[in-house]
Amino acid sequence: MRLASLYSGGKDSTLAMYLAEQMGHTVECMVSIVPYSGDSMMFHVPNTHLVPLLAGSMGKRLVTVSTGGNEDEDMDALHRALSGLDIDGVVTGAVWSDYQWDRMNRVCGSLGLVCLAPLWRKDQEMIMDELMDSDISSVIVGVFAEGLDVTWLGRSVSDSYEQLKIIGSKNHISIIGEGGEFETLTLDSPMQTSVLEIEHAEKDWNGHRGTLNVKRARLVRKGAQPS
Repeated sequence: MRLASLYSGGKDSTLAMYLAEQMGHTVECMVSIVPYSGDSMMFHVPNTHLVPLLAGSMGKRLVTVSTGGNEDEDMDALHRALSGLDIDGVVTGAVWSDYQWDRMNRVCGSLGLVCLAPLWRKDQEMIMDELMDSDISSVIVGVFAEGLDVTWLGRSVSDSYEQLKIIGSKNHISIIGEGGEFETLTLDSPMQTSVLEIEHAEKDWNGHRGTLNVKRARLVRKGAQPS
């Protein structure tokens, strides 16, 4: 199928798009829904301003639509983004959220599009194993759960896997962040010709939760000599 990939810059949307292409589908473009209010029930929020860099590193056309962040605005933004695209379906990184799955399927159904979710209902440890086997490199840019403090901001997801399993078992949280426990940013993947390098970032911490806000980043072509 010819697909549009819903893309936030996080690890799950990157893995879903990678798996879709490994299945033989063609990702014609990437679609980014950007919440300008700083919050959204359906879509990833932190560092979405970096998605154009990631799309460029993958050589993909990017369609960007903004949303106010409430349910009706999120669904309208998704409908506007997908309308008129010459595609057969949409690939999403949804895993366990029935709320997200239901509303995405509702929009896709209204447009006659297939909703492809390669990660849907998969075991969480299997997803993490696939992420690492796929050589997708990502860092944690938001933490919102007990057991995850300010020191987790900027950590590599792969390097933190074993510790995430311990904290997940102790505090009953998702080891992939599916319950909103943490958010991620992709730095590298097999689809990219360049690596996203964070040059400057600031931690915004309120005592219980926080984000790593990337202020400056650049693409570094793979194999290039360090400057």
